Amino acid sequence: MNKSRAYISFDFDHDSDLKTLLVGQAKNPSSPFEIVDMSIKETISDNWKANARRRIKSCDVVIVICGQYTNTASGVSAEVRIAQEENIPYFLLGGRADAYNIKPTAARPSDKIYRWTWDNLQLLIAGRR
Repeated sequence: MNKSRAYISFDFDHDSDLKTLLVGQAKNPSSPFEIVDMSIKETISDNWKANARRRIKSCDVVIVICGQYTNTASGVSAEVRIAQEENIPYFLLGGRADAYNIKPTAARPSDKIYRWTWDNLQLLIAGRR
């Protein structure tokens, strides 16, 4: 089975734990996706955006983990904009079951935040959204 290459976009300051959980799920032998560690550990600049664009373009899908403060994470919105500009499919994944998850500011009004379940994740990776 060919696995989809996924780029994870997340709020580094608040949701690093969620990224770790998603990377763990990708290691499941039946996972339909693999995570290519695309984390960019530099401040947002033109160089950062160029690196993010190159990495996003090398993936099949962008998984945007939404938490309580995603709307304040400028890097997440920049990555969503890049995915939109490059026509790379993306979806919003609700990171916290016990809290209100917020879309990044660059998300389209029609973008839905999906519940994070294993079944949903497999369907979303397969393009069912």
